[in-house]
Amino acid sequence: MLEDDTTNISLIGIYGGTFDPLHYGHLRIAEELVESIGFSKLYFIPSGSPRLRQAPGASMYHRVAMLRAAIQGNAKFTVDEREIHRSGESRSVVTLRELKHEFAENVVLCFLMGMDVFVKLPDWYCWRELFKLCHIVIVDRPGCIFLNNKNHLSEELNREVLHRQATHANELKNTYSGRVLTVPTTMLDISATLIRDNIANKKSIRYLLPDMVLEYIETNHLYFPKNFKALK
Repeated sequence: MLEDDTTNISLIGIYGGTFDPLHYGHLRIAEELVESIGFSKLYFIPSGSPRLRQAPGASMYHRVAMLRAAIQGNAKFTVDEREIHRSGESRSVVTLRELKHEFAENVVLCFLMGMDVFVKLPDWYCWRELFKLCHIVIVDRPGCIFLNNKNHLSEELNREVLHRQATHANELKNTYSGRVLTVPTTMLDISATLIRDNIANKKSIRYLLPDMVLEYIETNHLYFPKNFKALK
């Protein structure tokens, strides 16, 4: 356990994903969690070569550039490029090991994921080690299932989560790792798949993502079908 005085504890949010492309759903979740949990920083960590999903449509370079364009001006947000520069498959546990080693002792890591991702946690590399490295913050998403509905979780994940559930963000400062907190956020039913499909079908993507990301996509002809015309 941490010392009784938790005022010196800093909570850091770790938000991994392909961000292919980044959109308002990602940004709104990040903004609300910084506010509701009190993260001193939130790190967007784009994956290089994801193991459990198809390869991103845009290159590592373009995905990072879109991220940086979208979060500029927000002092709480930062981009960490370690996974795109690491050879081989991206593995979150490796990233969290590195971050745990790099940060000061008073920093507590909180790994963000949707429930749709959390239920597949047993498929991850060294997944049980995640509970030793960080807290897990589960973000509500449109159509999500609930942690208390044990029918949605595998038996091994149910056993792991049984005594880890937190009910309030303040509990994340009471220990260095191992808690699981579900946080409600604004339900923006936006996905990168929807955006890519709209582009492929020559439909507008305006208001689904920041203008600077839209302009970057158009300028660099990302996800475009042949004979592309402006999508604004």
